Amino acid sequence: MKPQLTAHAGSLGLSCCLDDRPRLDNRLHAGPLVSIVNTVSDMPERWSQASVYPDMWVDPDEDPRDNDGASPDGELATLQDYLRNYRLTLRMKCQGLDPEQLARRSVPPSTMSLLGLVRHLAEVERDWRNWILPEDPAPKLYGARDADFDGAVAEQALVDGAFADLAREQAATDAVLAEYPDLGVRVGKDRIAVRELWVHRIEEYARHCGHADLLRECIDGRVGQ
Repeated sequence: MKPQLTAHAGSLGLSCCLDDRPRLDNRLHAGPLVSIVNTVSDMPERWSQASVYPDMWVDPDEDPRDNDGASPDGELATLQDYLRNYRLTLRMKCQGLDPEQLARRSVPPSTMSLLGLVRHLAEVERDWRNWILPEDPAPKLYGARDADFDGAVAEQALVDGAFADLAREQAATDAVLAEYPDLGVRVGKDRIAVRELWVHRIEEYARHCGHADLLRECIDGRVGQ
């Protein structure tokens, strides 16, 4: 039995065997693909500001993330160090962009943007505090579900507010967690281990920094970790 090849091109949804490739190639160059090709041709050229290690965001002497020194001692210090670096990475990915670029949704139909990520992480920081202190939950910053992304529009006042929100919420959550130096302690109505909260925060920032890599590259072509 011949192997089957399933190809998806726009709305074509073709399924054929390998011997049908010439016909498939002809159909792929018609209709919806034209707009895809045009979109790709409009993408910016990739570039890096770094010269020592071109796959990095900046050169080591300009990088605020201290990755070359000795690693921290202890589990809590290590978790704090990773979180700090991911927080810095998100801010670095947003540097040098105007409100329109920060609010640009680079992968339609997704509502994700760099500005949306900043607002989302401010909202999530507040949610983590509500897990720890569920008896007096803070209200949502931006309203209903997905409002953090949906409301990320290209206005300077909104951009300034989003970064101020993020800094304030990060500091507030840090202050609450500082009261629990024992990572094995369980908090909140769900009895979540403090260690799990730290790891969850790092995972959240790390995942969204990956999104930020792609969003920034689509905006102006700048690459780097």
